[in-house]
This record gives sequence, structure tokens and C-alpha cells, in this order.
Amino acid sequence: MNNSSNHDERMAKMTFATVYPLYLAKVEKKGRTKEELQQVIEWLTGYDEKKVQELIGQKVTFETFFEQASLHPNAHLITGMICGYRIENIENPLTQQVRYLDKLVDELAKGRKMEKILRVA
Repeated sequence: MNNSSNHDERMAKMTFATVYPLYLAKVEKKGRTKEELQQVIEWLTGYDEKKVQELIGQKVTFETFFEQASLHPNAHLITGMICGYRIENIENPLTQQVRYLDKLVDELAKGRKMEKILRVA
């Protein structure tokens, strides 16, 4: 796996506002809703819809996005492969958090049941 600081820095500097429309398009293309995407984001970060829209408007980086987030206590249960990376083996905490979100969006788009996505026991 590429653990280069360059890759981690690129992830940190990417803006959430740039990626959010891609997440939304991905889930809607597969028949899921903006509300379901919001539910997933809120579960992982604690951000309600108003806060998500505020962060998009501020064009915050992923670094700021996750610094201000209250990560769900079960986030560590998000495992598997995403974009060629095994999530549980990612050493940089911020890069791992971004990949958590990528994985949840991917599961949503693939039609996984919400209780499975949200790691409900």
C-alpha cells in the first residue's frame, strides 16, 4: 500500500465540497437518496444536514471536516477494501477516516441495508 506522505497530504487538502456531489451522484445513480447519504454522513461524523451544508459552503478540507467531527464509536468496525486499500491497515488517521466515509458511501450505493451500513448490532 502507498503510505506516502504525499498521498496523505492530498487527502487532507481535498475539499469536502468537491467530493460531496460525487458521493450524491453515486448513490442516486444506484437508486438511493440524498437523505440516506445524509444519514450515513451523520452516523459517521455527527454532522446534521444543516452542518454538512455549512461545511460545503465554507469549502472545508477533509482535514478540517474530520477535525471538527465526532467520529462514531463504532467507526472502527468499518473494514474491507476501498480504492485498493484495506481500511483497517491505513496508518494515517485522517486518510483512514476519509476511507471510512468512502466505504460507507460505496456500501450505500451497492444497496446494502442501512442497519448493516451503520453497524447496528
